[in-house]
Amino acid sequence: MFDIYLPIAEVYINVPLLLLISAIVGFFTGLLGIGGGFLMTPILMFLGIPPIYAVANGANNILAASVSGSLAHYFKNHIDVKMGIYILIGGLIGSIVGVEIFIFFIKKGSINNLISVSYCILLTSIGILMFYESLSEMKRIRNNKFIKRKLHKHYWIHNLPFKVRIHASKLYISAIGPIFFGIIVGLISSLLGVGGGFILVPVLIYIIGMPARLVPGTSLFAMIFVMIIVSLLHAIENNTIDLYLVMILSFGSVLGAQLGSKVSTRLAGEELRGLLSILILTFGFKFGYDLIFSKIIPSLNITNIQTPEFNNFTNFLINISQNYPIIYGVTSVSVAIGIGIAVAYSFRKIL
Repeated sequence: MFDIYLPIAEVYINVPLLLLISAIVGFFTGLLGIGGGFLMTPILMFLGIPPIYAVANGANNILAASVSGSLAHYFKNHIDVKMGIYILIGGLIGSIVGVEIFIFFIKKGSINNLISVSYCILLTSIGILMFYESLSEMKRIRNNKFIKRKLHKHYWIHNLPFKVRIHASKLYISAIGPIFFGIIVGLISSLLGVGGGFILVPVLIYIIGMPARLVPGTSLFAMIFVMIIVSLLHAIENNTIDLYLVMILSFGSVLGAQLGSKVSTRLAGEELRGLLSILILTFGFKFGYDLIFSKIIPSLNITNIQTPEFNNFTNFLINISQNYPIIYGVTSVSVAIGIGIAVAYSFRKIL
């Protein structure tokens, strides 16, 4: 009754279940200030979405959440636009290279292997680091220890050429650093459908030396444009964006992210990060298990085998996707951005 057929991904999906899951992932995103892509994209695979579609639509979902989150920071004047532009320049380069690698592995017929191996490594690494960090933080709080960090600590990356002055962050650094890390983020985002916040946030704080209050908003601001590029490239080159899936994921994740941001100040973040790290490790081990036993991508069967009967609108979407991929890509991006803006402004007026 609540199943719909995704005409581009060519699978049935249960709408209430997907809305609930995307809202939960979005809630963690807003609560902990981390991107939910490294959770949402694997979950889509577990739900039976083919990996190439999970990656592409995961990226589009991050776009909606990034728009919503960056607006919340914009209202507080917590975005360094100039720094975001340098990251975006690198993100553009990384996204183009990443999509080309993606296409190469599709043609080789081994894209599922690439995604599975990458997620096994990525999720296991993130889970271990988050678990260690949360335990260390809980121990520090229990012992009433406070860490004094040196402001504007200089690393070799600050002494590279092409120095620029970033007024909002009060920095005078080489533009090579932000551009380089933007390339890394764009590459990972296009290959795996994840946001680069889990890389970008610590880099901006501990290596680039940005003020912590400007980092989340700047990271989200840069990710908006990186994800626009990634989503468009996947739509145009691979025809893997499903507009129905975009709408469901965007609405659920943005709604959850706004709720999470509202209650983030009332909960112990280090304990929640510890619980989330266990969940992430479980996903990572699951990918590893499936690789060892040659299952590649696990699937929770929530589909049915009914022959789909397309209405006029669905036929129209399929036609646009196949024959006018640029228009279809721009439409999917616009829908994600529109949902992000609408929900963000609604929450600002209501709460």
